[in-house]
Amino acid sequence: MQDMLVRLLDLPDSTKDEKYLWETENIIIKRPIAPEMSIVTNWVTSNFSVNWGDEVSVAFASLPVNCYIAQREQSILGFACFESTSKNFFGPTGVLESERGKKIGKILLIKSLNALKELGYAYAIIGGVGPAEYYEKVVGAKVIEESEKSIYQNLLKHPK
Repeated sequence: MQDMLVRLLDLPDSTKDEKYLWETENIIIKRPIAPEMSIVTNWVTSNFSVNWGDEVSVAFASLPVNCYIAQREQSILGFACFESTSKNFFGPTGVLESERGKKIGKILLIKSLNALKELGYAYAIIGGVGPAEYYEKVVGAKVIEESEKSIYQNLLKHPK
């Protein structure tokens, strides 16, 4: 998997999509707060991986938290972190399979990248990308050539 570079100065606006999700699905996108740390971390660990749960824990070390979640009532539907593994990195991110196709991931991505822009970055790195075409389409990200060897190359992984 390669890393991607995205220009933060021309990000699309997700306001209409976010409003639509609220009005039609009762889904809010927000930054979680400290008393939600174990709930969010456990959800990510259960639905994705222990490694990603660890990255979420690090995101909670910043105030405001370097993470967004999609929430319907008391249920988490998706998440996106930034600056949790490395400075100026987006990820990890994930949306429940049952909730995909509703633009939740797109909104989480754009809000996270805007947060990086607010931190003063002009570009951001999307690390260890799976769906490169998705990131290219949504935010104009470009693959960083020869980035297969990244910060994740010798990652210790929890047994399944």
